[in-house]
Amino acid sequence: MNKILVFSFALLVLGCGSQKKISEVASPQETSENSVTKLPKTDMKSALKYLASDALKGRQTGTVGLESAAQFIERVFEEHHVLPYFETYRDSFKIKTIDGYNIVGYLEGHDPELKNEFVILGAHYDHIGIVDAVNGDNIANGANDDASGTVAVLEWAKYFAKTKNNKRSILFTLYDAEEMGLKGSEHLAERLKKENLNLYTMINFEMVGVPRAASETMAYVTGFELSNMAEKLNEYAQEDIVGFLPQAKQYNLFQRSDNYPFYNSFKIPAQAISTFDFTNFDYYHHVDDEADKMDLVHMQNFINKMIPALEGMINAPTKEIKISNE
Repeated sequence: MNKILVFSFALLVLGCGSQKKISEVASPQETSENSVTKLPKTDMKSALKYLASDALKGRQTGTVGLESAAQFIERVFEEHHVLPYFETYRDSFKIKTIDGYNIVGYLEGHDPELKNEFVILGAHYDHIGIVDAVNGDNIANGANDDASGTVAVLEWAKYFAKTKNNKRSILFTLYDAEEMGLKGSEHLAERLKKENLNLYTMINFEMVGVPRAASETMAYVTGFELSNMAEKLNEYAQEDIVGFLPQAKQYNLFQRSDNYPFYNSFKIPAQAISTFDFTNFDYYHHVDDEADKMDLVHMQNFINKMIPALEGMINAPTKEIKISNE
């Protein structure tokens, strides 16, 4: 989640103590820029632990830790036959002297006509790196923000690559430099717009590692009123998974995550889905945003429940998700 979102989070992090780290992570020597063959297993649990491990030093843009995360994502795509959309998986850009790169995987659609339309599923894989120490810990691991969303996108990439149940083409996009002001998603959105990509919808997954209260919908969508996305996803899933968060509009969440550059460039339904609702996680941009605080049962449940919703969107015979008042 973008660093701009500082409103009430300062209250959440006061007095938070350091917790025991997960031990099953890569050793520091496994984070060199030539270490892709030494990366850990790519199942959901291992992926979350690795991306949020101390060895990656908080995945700040331009660091060795971020490079290691990029290599890991590329390996998942390669192992599961998700192709690069560009010449390589990397969509590279500069922020002054800093090198940034989004990672973009591609599955061509299987319908002769609908394959010319695209759906984007995305999340950001960078975080804020090294911060002021709390109880001797100065690594902001970013497990919920947004290793959780990254892992979810990778799981769906593996699923669709295996089932081939996608009439439309899919881009799986993991963004760099979100924490620097959505720089990665801005670059990719502008590039794809210039290339005249026929983009139908885009969903960004932001902080999905913790469950909401049982009385609430599992997740919420930002910009709820801007399209019928929540309604249609719930219809495809045949249950209410995605709902409305009143604070989302108050805090302008729609414009503060990686969906917004795509909405800006393409004027299509491009929204973010999250399960973090300001009441269920106290460690935003904090050293205790650790993998051991993520609810893996919730994450797997969310990922599985979203599959029929995503399949419905990707395979609908017409563009059923629309901007409001169209």
